[in-house]
Amino acid sequence: MNELKELATRAGHELEEAPALEILRWGAETFGSAMCVTSSMEDAVVAHLAARVRPGVDVVFLDTGYHFPETIGTRDALAVVGNVNVVTLLPRQTVAEQDAEYGPELHRRDANRCCDLRKTQPLHEGLAPYTAWVTGLRRFDSPERAATPVVSWDEARGKVKISPIARWTREDVDTYIAEHGVLVNPLLSDGYGSVGCAPCTRRLLPGEDARAGRWAGSTKTECGIHT
Repeated sequence: MNELKELATRAGHELEEAPALEILRWGAETFGSAMCVTSSMEDAVVAHLAARVRPGVDVVFLDTGYHFPETIGTRDALAVVGNVNVVTLLPRQTVAEQDAEYGPELHRRDANRCCDLRKTQPLHEGLAPYTAWVTGLRRFDSPERAATPVVSWDEARGKVKISPIARWTREDVDTYIAEHGVLVNPLLSDGYGSVGCAPCTRRLLPGEDARAGRWAGSTKTECGIHT
């Protein structure tokens, strides 16, 4: 464990200025099939990048039971055309089972608990077979993500965390999507700046930042996966 932590810390420093593909190539060469990509299916940028260095890489998707149909459609399309292996994780309880135990619409009464049950816990369990996981975190997403390392140690899960496009700008993302014809969730062209679960995500108002539509009206800014 200490060796992996030291490896992640060292790589974070050494690869800070490296291109995304070089960071992912390091991950693929170091961890092989023990590296996976996680995706919310907001877009397939990181999945596309990872497939260029490791075709058939596992792309892990959390099906919370509350996703927009467009998000499920993006996942299904990626499974067909993405040159990746999409792995869908499910919470221990269906939405109906959760409603029966905790009451309907837990997300409205205790969003943190709902996210824990339907996102954080399933991901923790689903990442068990892997040593390293790749995220699509970007520093421009929010103030909370502004210091995201390109490689770090995930203490909570005991894994190496790789964020190859952490340094990218919005323009970098848009350019890559246009140049490579990358799949994008259609909701991003329908007023949404960031895509999460349907009950907790709304369209943006003029002048709002990209994540303002997530948990609007509350102080919550993260689901707990990255905090």
